[in-house]
Amino acid sequence: MNKVHHTAIICSNYEISKQFYIEVLGLEIIREVYREERKSYKLDLALQGEYIIELFSFPNPPQRPSRPESCGLRHIAFEVDNLEDIIAKCKLHNVIAEPIRIDEFTNKRFTFIADPDGLPIEFYEK
Repeated sequence: MNKVHHTAIICSNYEISKQFYIEVLGLEIIREVYREERKSYKLDLALQGEYIIELFSFPNPPQRPSRPESCGLRHIAFEVDNLEDIIAKCKLHNVIAEPIRIDEFTNKRFTFIADPDGLPIEFYEK
């Protein structure tokens, strides 16, 4: 294996999630298609030109249990240069970060926010 190619996310409200991932997180659109046969959008998103997320919409997807934590993908983590900068950007969009914590093994700072469907997103300081 070489690297993680992408992460696929199914959202409950496509327009709200699209806005979140583009405006709040600052991801760039690579391609957006509507797949009529599946009644589903597929939005390919990049970070600094690198393809990282496929955002899907499907009719009536079940909710994802987030708390208590359940089996499966736990969260997505983004490396950031400065936590205060990303926290301030999120706050401008009424997205509130958890208190900053320190990783007990690396002594690096990190925090979490949630996407519109409650998917945990971690920001880990470089």
